[in-house]
Amino acid sequence: MAEQRRTHAGSSKTATAHRAGSARGPEHAARAACQSLEGLIGHPADGVSAVRRSDDGWCVVVDVLEVPRIPDTTSLLASYEVQLDRAGELLEYRRVRRYRRGAADE
Repeated sequence: MAEQRRTHAGSSKTATAHRAGSARGPEHAARAACQSLEGLIGHPADGVSAVRRSDDGWCVVVDVLEVPRIPDTTSLLASYEVQLDRAGELLEYRRVRRYRRGAADE
């Protein structure tokens, strides 16, 4: 019985360590992606439209305001796919779409 408790306790510690090593969850990954991308491209993040876990860490789609215009519905935005490692460090990014704020999705 004591042997089973020791084994169970060891496996829960391993699971906790594994979760902590994967960028502390999707919220942390989204914040890290926005901050890294803003620093690199010099445009403000407008929001996050997707977060998914990948083999190496996280893939986050960040929407960025590239050309502000008046009225705001004519502003140009872009979606960037940002790859992060398990610690939340930027591995790569690429622009996947550019669109007007007022345009409907296709």
